[in-house]
Amino acid sequence: MTATSVGALLLCRADPEAVRPPAHLLRERMLLLPAGTGWSVLVPEGKPWRGEPHDGPDAAPAAPAAPGGAEPVDRVMGGWATALAVGATWPVIALWWDGDRSGYTLAAGFRRPVGYVWLADGTPAGEDEAMRTFAARLSLDPVLDVQELEALTRQDPEADADARLRELLAVLTRAGVALPPGLAPGEPADRLRTAAGVHPQVERIEWAGWRDAVQVELDAVESTGLGPWVRGPRARALAAAQVAAGIPLTLWGARRRGAGWLAAGLVLLVQGALGLAYDRFRAEAERGARGGGPVW
Repeated sequence: MTATSVGALLLCRADPEAVRPPAHLLRERMLLLPAGTGWSVLVPEGKPWRGEPHDGPDAAPAAPAAPGGAEPVDRVMGGWATALAVGATWPVIALWWDGDRSGYTLAAGFRRPVGYVWLADGTPAGEDEAMRTFAARLSLDPVLDVQELEALTRQDPEADADARLRELLAVLTRAGVALPPGLAPGEPADRLRTAAGVHPQVERIEWAGWRDAVQVELDAVESTGLGPWVRGPRARALAAAQVAAGIPLTLWGARRRGAGWLAAGLVLLVQGALGLAYDRFRAEAERGARGGGPVW
């Protein structure tokens, strides 16, 4: 087996707008694409894994680690999926294959990740309970979908490991998954990257420092339904109203020595002042970005 036979995808149960901010925090170059209704897929641009077989009783003897201590693809992808899911409200599925085995890892919040593995010839090498947990955490059909998932844990001489992953994806299509053309199990990383790169809606995710990550996070918040109340005319009006209400309330509390009224007035003053300062800060940052100057 060679490293060129290794490939992986990260399926996120969220739209690209929601996936973009946490994806930046992985500090890896990725291609982000829509992957169906309410789904996105991340395609690694690099290959930060080694191409040797996995450890385990059914795996071939392990070769020395690649320079830099690179790990097998399943560990790399499982770590990325967990990192994404911990900071999000949506689950992440890492699909991976390396020529000797194929499998998936599902991460959701702070719960323990679950996964399943098939050997190259399609022989199941995981625990049946993982499939039921997989279905439950993704809110799949407890009868139809679970039956099809459990079938993947039984021997099938006509289905190899890549076919098993394709059958898994077929179940996920009922949950809205629709991978873009060219992104299929068994394809090497270079082909996956090429196929993703020509997609008309592709976005490149690249780490550019903490300031860039914070900027992306702020943009994501402002693009939601809360946006008008965070920045813009509504936000300024709300902040001004908080300041206007906070000043007399604070004075009233100070004169009457009412700790509750004083605290309420100070809270309104601080919130209003921060709202006005944030709106001005973001406006100046945008002007600086358009003019090519510093944005912070």
